[in-house]
Amino acid sequence: MPVHLLKLAVGVESVEDFRQRLKQRAKDARGKKPGSFTHITRHRPKRDAEVLDGGSLYWIVKGQLCVRTRILALDEVKLDDGLHCAIKLEAKLIPVLPQPRRPHQGWRYLEAEDAPPDVAQAGEGTAKLPDKLLRELREAGLL
Repeated sequence: MPVHLLKLAVGVESVEDFRQRLKQRAKDARGKKPGSFTHITRHRPKRDAEVLDGGSLYWIVKGQLCVRTRILALDEVKLDDGLHCAIKLEAKLIPVLPQPRRPHQGWRYLEAEDAPPDVAQAGEGTAKLPDKLLRELREAGLL
């Protein structure tokens, strides 16, 4: 069973803002493999086999866990200050039913049974709802 990672999307205002940033990143990365991007973190997950077994990186935007990206690979990279882990991610953002989350540093593990369902699985038409409305419906217990 896969295990997922949680990470704050620092400076990101909304899922749409995140999408725009990824589009800009894709433009800037000409010549690199399209459809993916890399997030550099200091430490490699100790549970890397479980993460690579279908795990995703769930992003917290403005205090809400609201979107995920599939993890494609974990690579070691050498930077000026030593070895780091490059988390290669699919560039497709998958909205999930929002869950409130407190800020934290770095990343945290998220067990598969605790992961929120994708918005597309929540019911017909939910994928087209704005982030704010989804969060309010979730808080009211309607989703």
